Order: sequence, then structure tokens, then C-alpha cells
Amino acid sequence: MKINHIIGSLLIGSIGFVSCDRDFLQQNPQQNIVEGSDLTSESELNIYLNGMYNRYIKGHLNAWADANVAPWTLNGSPILAGDFMSDNLVARGNVNGRLDNSFQTPATGSSVGWAWQDLRAVNYFLRNYINALPAVNNDIRRLDRYVGEALFFKSMDYYKKLVLFGDVPWLTTDLNVNSEDLFRARDSRTVVVDSLMKIVDEAFEKLPIVENQPHGRVNKDMAAFLKARIALFEGSFRTYHSDLGLSSSARSLLQECVEACQFLISSGRYALYDQGDNPYYRLFTFKQNPIADNHREAILARTYDGVIVGHATQRYWSQNNNVGSRPAGGATKGMIDEYLCIDGRPIYTGGSPGSYVSNPLFLGYEGADWRELNNRDPRLKQTVNYPGEYRTIFNPNTGISDIEENGVMYPRLGYNVGQSTVTGYAIVKHFMADRTENEAVTLGRQTAIEFRYAEVLLMYAEAKAILGTITQADIDNTINLLRARAGFDFSAYPNSRLVLGNEPADPRLDDIYRQKLDYTVSPLLREIRRERRVELAVEGRRYEDLMRWKAGNLFTVPLRGIKFTEQKQALYNGTNTAKPIIAVQEVLNRDVFLDAEGFIIAYPRSPNIANGTLPWDNKRYYWPLPLDDLTLNPKLIQNDGWQGAN
Repeated sequence: MKINHIIGSLLIGSIGFVSCDRDFLQQNPQQNIVEGSDLTSESELNIYLNGMYNRYIKGHLNAWADANVAPWTLNGSPILAGDFMSDNLVARGNVNGRLDNSFQTPATGSSVGWAWQDLRAVNYFLRNYINALPAVNNDIRRLDRYVGEALFFKSMDYYKKLVLFGDVPWLTTDLNVNSEDLFRARDSRTVVVDSLMKIVDEAFEKLPIVENQPHGRVNKDMAAFLKARIALFEGSFRTYHSDLGLSSSARSLLQECVEACQFLISSGRYALYDQGDNPYYRLFTFKQNPIADNHREAILARTYDGVIVGHATQRYWSQNNNVGSRPAGGATKGMIDEYLCIDGRPIYTGGSPGSYVSNPLFLGYEGADWRELNNRDPRLKQTVNYPGEYRTIFNPNTGISDIEENGVMYPRLGYNVGQSTVTGYAIVKHFMADRTENEAVTLGRQTAIEFRYAEVLLMYAEAKAILGTITQADIDNTINLLRARAGFDFSAYPNSRLVLGNEPADPRLDDIYRQKLDYTVSPLLREIRRERRVELAVEGRRYEDLMRWKAGNLFTVPLRGIKFTEQKQALYNGTNTAKPIIAVQEVLNRDVFLDAEGFIIAYPRSPNIANGTLPWDNKRYYWPLPLDDLTLNPKLIQNDGWQGAN
């Protein structure tokens, strides 16, 4: 490995000792304590660890909030922008090279996440924290909390490396220029995962239980959540990637996921947020700490006080997301199609490709309106904007949302136009309709939820379903709780409650799975996967799901937008320039390109994409190691298919 990649410059520090733990994640701990710090007191331990929070708990980032979080090249909040690297969202312009097989093995590691300086800082702490023992009267237990925090961050670091690279060197100490481990080989996946599970368990044991402080310092519940996420990823990865020969060890990992989720569920400290109208939408629009308004869903959140530290994410998301590579774009038809109708059945209930039988509640894609969003899972219109609601009637200059005063601003459709949705499906999830937040520029206060209780329920249901131990009570306490919070009416539509053994038929999705996957997905697991895609849409989780499910071929489902009917073409013909209907002109075969059925094609001018269909190569289940590191350390072996592989 390249020495300056492993060692880096150790800039660990803080703006000062944080005395109020419950508001800790409002802070922006800049780093100043350098390598060589003695770490001889609790105060120094705190200050050193403060520097880790900004490195590992990204939230919506800070200040201009336009950093690039490896391995992606899309700038901005990884929570909002992460799904642009999946089949959930498409961006304007040409496709990201990481999605069309044109990405080349880099020389250095920062662009793909092969970075080690943060891990070195954590390992430095773990080697030296013991220097503070005399200051606590040799009571080693008083140092547990600090060790637990460091191990939590180390677990986060190695989890990301596991997701990206599979086998990586497992480093137990910080390295210097004379360390033999600078030139060690990659450890096997089993060694990495065994070591990772061991340290996340140790973090769990050492961290305290802290009631209702998702924006405070790292605690036991956060470690339990992280353990569940790691165990589900690896347990399902080993289940579906049978080529690894590790299927027999998957069950124990899935059981560990179940147990970690059970710990959080049985604690009684968390519940789905259900206050007011459209609680699913409102969940992502808070500007205060997550405890406010009886908000018990957040397990880990990064908050911003708007004075010491803030961010520009809402400004990018709602106003000027056409700047640079800050992503403008919209949801795909593929994601839209996966939402159930309000009766708990899919949009197509029978038939076969080319002759599907529509659910009577599904209104189709015709006309000038976005009728396909009606009569659907209530989360759909709290995620994707129906014209006449949310951002289409919001004036950022006045802060007023009113259809009569502002008219309806229909979404832009041009494939390479600033602020375009491209697909016609504008994202409203995370949108705040808040003039103050927009004009705060770099001091925005929108809370970023990193870990939330809904994902615990989804992880629990999926792990138990794969294990074959799930019961109806489990489904009622997970999937059906999520549907109830979303607004499904089980009394009016009894089939909207998922019942074990009575899962709805979905010929469309089943056919996609048959074509694209090399294993069978049961109706129950299909519904749990659907629930996960819908509930966690636009939260940056979809890419990891596709990787662990060995479902990369789902990238090859054609990326489409709205049906650009004759009525919609008339809407966008350039004559509707003033309220009540405002639609910027979009010209066929210049701004908008259609498939044979009249649906908008995503990435129509990208050179490596045919008819809006992304290619897939199995090598992309793992990212490449940088070439410089392979040259400096011959013991490193490149991942298959990438430059430098044998």
C-alpha cells in the first residue's frame, strides 16, 4: 500500500471539550491534536474522539455540503444522493462512469474508498488510550466508553471497506514508515468479518445505554444497529453469492442480525414516528433535535445548530441543484412500479409480459396528469411529487406554498437541463418547503437521520425470512407496522396487511427476478424486498442491497420516466408559461427521447448506454484496488476483472 495512503497526516482534534453530550452531534469538531499526543486524561480522550465524529458520521455533510464521498462522484449529502448510484434515481446529463462499465482502475485510492488515514487515527487511539489510566485512579472501566466509541468508528470504517472490496488487510495498530504491515497481503473475507463482528461486539459491551439521545455521543443502541446492518449485509451476501463457498456460515450471521434487532425492539426506546398528517414525509424535514415532537424513530442522527455549523443541502435539493455535479434528477419508473396499490396488491395482478392484467385501482400512465401516483402506497406521493403538491406549488422567494398564488410548476424533463427531473418524477422526500432553510445557505439546520428504527424492523423481517423462522407476529410487528404508519387502511383493504402464505401475486416483478437473478425469490422475500425499497427510497441504501442480494443485473432493467403522452406534449409545448400552469417547453428528440411505448428514456445521449439500459459486469460487485498500491506492494491482489488482476 502506498505509505501516505496508510499513514496520512494525523489531524485529530476538536474545537474544544464538549461538555454537553446530548447536543454533541451539533458540533463541527475540526482536528488539531496531532500524532504524539499522550492521551493522558479523560479530557484528551474526549477531544481526540471528537475528531472522529465528523469523519464517520457524515449526515448531510457541513458548510457547502458538496463534498465527494467515495466511491461515488456525485457531490452532496450521501443520504440524498446515494440512490443516484442505483436503479432508484437517474441524474441529468451523461451517466456516471461507475454505472456504465467505463470506469477505469484509478492510480490512487481516494476515489474508490481505499483510504486508511482515518482508520490509522482510530488505531492510534486504541494503542494509546491506556495512558489515561493513572488519571482515573487505574479504574479501567472508566475508559470503556472511550474505547467503545473508537471501536464503533473502526467498525464503520471496515464495514465500508468490506462492502467495497471484500478482502482487505486487517490492521490492529496504527502504522508508521517502518511497519511491516505496510506491505501485508489482503486478509480473507472470513478473517475480516470475524474480526469486524468481534470489535462491534466489544463496542456494544463497552458503550453505555443512553435514553433518547440519537444526536449525542455514540451509545450501545447505535452499536447494536451497526452490528445488525453488518450481519445482515454479510449473511445475505454469503447466502446469494454461492460462488464464495461461504453459504454454510451465513445463518449464524443472520441470527446475529436478528438478536441485535431484538435488543433494540425489546428496549422500548424506539417507535415509528407517527405524528400529524403524512408523518413519513415529515420524518425527514426536522430542523431541531430528533427528540422534539415525540420523535422516537431516530437511533443515530446528525443535527446542526445553524450557528456553529450548518449545511447547504436543502438549498441544493430545492433550488440550485443544477450547479456542478450536485445531482439533479428524478425517480425511475422501475421504482414507481414497485409501489403497491392501496389495496395491498401490485399494479399488475395477473397475466404475462405483454398482456398483464391491471389492478383496477391502478390508473395507468395516460393523460396529462401523473395519475399513476394515485391510489398507491401513501409513501409514493410522500416521496415523488404529484403536480399540484409540495415543491410544484412552493415559491422559494416568498416561502409560500399555495396553488392559487403560485400556480403549478411542472417538472423539467430535459435530459441535460439544470434542475431537471429527467424522468418527470421529482423527488419530494427530504424537501422542506422552508424559505429560511433555503436562504440559510451554509447554515442550514435540516437533521440527517443516519440510523432509524424503520430499518431495524426491515432488517429483522428479512433476516428471519431468509432463516425461515419468520412468523405472522413478526410480520405484524415489522412490515405491517410500517404500512400502518404509511397510511394503509387495513379495515377498508384487508389485503394491504401482509399475511404469511397469502402474499399477493406480482407477475411483473416475478418475471424481472426470473430474468435477472440466478436464484428464486419467494413471494414473501419479494414483498420484504419491496417494502425495503419503498421505505428506504432516497436514503442511499439501495446500492448495498443490490450488491448483497447478488442483484447487479437489476441495473439492466431499462431506465424510464413518465409516459410522454400527446396530452403531456401539449402541456410542454411552450404555450404554458404563466400560472396557473407553468411548464417549460420540452422538445421531442432534443430534450426528451422516448421508447417505443412513449416512455421517457434516461441517459439518452450517454455513449455506453443503449436505449436507456445500463450494462452490468459481475466484476462490479467489488471495487478495484488502486494501481499505485499494487505497484508498491506486490502482495496485494487485484479484484477480478479490473486492471492489474492476474
